[in-house]
Amino acid sequence: MSEGQSSEAAVEEQLQTFMQTLTESETYQEFVEASEALEEDSEASALLQEFQQKQRQMQQGGFDQSLMSELQDLKLEMDETDTIQRHREAQEALVELLQETNDVISEQIGQQFAQSTGGGCC
Repeated sequence: MSEGQSSEAAVEEQLQTFMQTLTESETYQEFVEASEALEEDSEASALLQEFQQKQRQMQQGGFDQSLMSELQDLKLEMDETDTIQRHREAQEALVELLQETNDVISEQIGQQFAQSTGGGCC
């Protein structure tokens, strides 16, 4: 085995360790639990799907005042739904953890490791 292959094997081993540590972290576990709770909450899931559908309508059809009002009402309803709030907070915490990880790796290698870790459902 060449030195390059040995280094790559070491990186792969460390990556596996990192992935295991991440998936065992409290932050990741809370995200998984919040995602499962959201999937099991049919009212919250339906509300979220309706919001996302209206967002797509707005993106495809342009600005529409009545659609905008519906989106605002749905957003307020989502803000008051515990399951959605829990999922949103867990997702934000996970994204923050991943961003911090990205920052540390980027600093160590001297260039941006990942371009974006954002995203979201809500």
